[in-house]
Amino acid sequence: MAMKAKTQLVIGDDGVAIITLNNPPLNLLSFEVMLSLKSSIEEALLCNEVKAIVVNGMHKFLTFVIQGSRGKFSGGADVTVFGKSEMVKKRNEVGFLSIELITNLLEAARKPLVAAIDGPAFGGGLEIALACHARISTPTSQLGLTELQYGIIPGFGGTQRLPRLVGLPKALEMILMSKRVNGKDAFSMSLVDALAPADELIRSASRWGLDISEARKPWIRSLYRTNRLEPLKEARLILNMARDEAQKQNPNVTHPLICIDVIEEGIVSGARIGLWKEAEALNELRQSETCKSLVHIFFARYNTSKISGITDMGLQPRKVNRVGVIGPGSIAIATAFILANFPVILKEDDENYLVSALGEIKANLQSHLMAGKMTTEKLERAVSLLKGVLNYDSFKDVDLVVEAVEGSIQLKQQVFADLEHYCPQHCIFASSSPTLDLNLIGERTKSQFRIAGAHLCSSSVLEIVNTECTSPQVIVDLLDVAKKMKKTPILVRNGSSSGLVVNRICGMYSQAAMFVAAEHGEEGKHHVEKVMEKFGMGISPFRMMDVVVVESMSTLLQKKQDTGSGTWNEAKDSPNDFKQVAKLSEEDIMKMILFPVVNEACCIMEEGSVVKASDIDVASVVAMGFPSYRGGVVYWADHTLGSKYICSTLETWSNTYGPFFKPCAYLRKHSSIGTPLMQIKSHL
Repeated sequence: MAMKAKTQLVIGDDGVAIITLNNPPLNLLSFEVMLSLKSSIEEALLCNEVKAIVVNGMHKFLTFVIQGSRGKFSGGADVTVFGKSEMVKKRNEVGFLSIELITNLLEAARKPLVAAIDGPAFGGGLEIALACHARISTPTSQLGLTELQYGIIPGFGGTQRLPRLVGLPKALEMILMSKRVNGKDAFSMSLVDALAPADELIRSASRWGLDISEARKPWIRSLYRTNRLEPLKEARLILNMARDEAQKQNPNVTHPLICIDVIEEGIVSGARIGLWKEAEALNELRQSETCKSLVHIFFARYNTSKISGITDMGLQPRKVNRVGVIGPGSIAIATAFILANFPVILKEDDENYLVSALGEIKANLQSHLMAGKMTTEKLERAVSLLKGVLNYDSFKDVDLVVEAVEGSIQLKQQVFADLEHYCPQHCIFASSSPTLDLNLIGERTKSQFRIAGAHLCSSSVLEIVNTECTSPQVIVDLLDVAKKMKKTPILVRNGSSSGLVVNRICGMYSQAAMFVAAEHGEEGKHHVEKVMEKFGMGISPFRMMDVVVVESMSTLLQKKQDTGSGTWNEAKDSPNDFKQVAKLSEEDIMKMILFPVVNEACCIMEEGSVVKASDIDVASVVAMGFPSYRGGVVYWADHTLGSKYICSTLETWSNTYGPFFKPCAYLRKHSSIGTPLMQIKSHL
């Protein structure tokens, strides 16, 4: 059966050939798409009636107008091939795509090509546009060379063409920071030649192509422009400053430095030589461990909101228009919802408490103004979203209530019983308690199907707790809430007695660091911080106590040892047990802090508290500060030292220093049979 064409070619009566990229949903540039594009360009070039070509995306992009289908030019190269060598294997030539196809065929074409850009034009998608002879964009399009976030460099000529179009400083900023710009900004920096509304885009691109063809507009090949490049001496100064900054920001990765070298090679030796250096560097980097790790965490983050048996049911999220929050622990929760533009009703039983809570929330919002994160107008808007009440009368039209009541389980049960009486039938009841059984909390209601956990455990994560009774619709709704709050959702099993995922791994990170530093006071803490910073950790383990919700820490530290959990019991184990810490090397300090975190992750997987191991990797990166270029704590354990080494090391330390280091059954099992820790079976 013949494969469906990935591009569509239509030749109009005006002599303009429209090539549309058609690889839904994002027009990713697989090898097949690129070969289809090559075929369409060659066909259009051979047609005597064609004066110009426009490339665009059916999802939206490029006279020859090249475009993309369905409002998306191209999301860039297919990330699934990163870490592999499929493109090279299929054509056995380094640089085939960037030099033979994009440079020698597209850019060197004897008929003008124009890119018609709407929606995203990222990575290879933008690089195709850069090689066209003009670029027309909608004002809201998003353009960027985002390859470095995957551990590689632009590989379709972006390292050579972008500096020649926008100048070296702006090009370095876009490439090294994977910065995206909208169409309006792209026009101001000469990245695109003109702006057009979406409904006029193809027409404008076609006219531009015909104007080039008939010499009314210049025919420009980006690769050979030099007027936007700085003089060589100045360029080298800019490049050296970029190197220093790259080494300062990410001393453990090399691909930003390689990218700078490639850019410099093109400036010093010529763009064609730069293209070859780019192609060779890309071929090596796409098979690097950094690339594999970054691609893993990219998909892991994407898949946190993809839950088998829930999000594949075809359910659409219901709109949450108004949120109610209850209890003394609701100040941070209310602030987070308001910052996400949700109207919030805050209920307290005591008027003095209510006044105090409202004041604290307003102070939180004011701090965003003082930090320059919010304008005065937005602050006024945010404050207007907050309402304080002393009863449930205003809860008759809320769509979500988050309980953060301090006190006995009986008090929480009464709150949920009251909510059932006052709230509408569709309202979701969520508890922010990280350790209590939601079935027990909702025991006095008939609404177990709409009870879930919603735990704002860090500035970037929303843990959603699912019970056996929770409706899939409720989970879909909360996933959408997380998206609107710009937080990473992580689904957790109800009934975890030791806190949720983020608190557990972050708490263990802090406790292990405290253990190691115990004998050395402040000097020990400083040394530990330097070691972990050198490893790449984004958050100090001693600052983690300020990040993690404190209420779960006492539970974490009291977890019983007879389960083989590897979690420290404060009553049994003391930091004074560590008499040999001073003799540890930096590598041993790193291991002594992170191996217990790996062990705690194994405990979480053993209990079936997460849907997939990669969710723990995401939590470790976004909440604990684990370096994304190492793939997350579980991925790192599997792909660097391995479960066998980690388990045996923990066993040795357990015998020497105490049960804090005792490996759990899950880690021991995987160590003995040699299977990756990532291979877990969901218990949800």
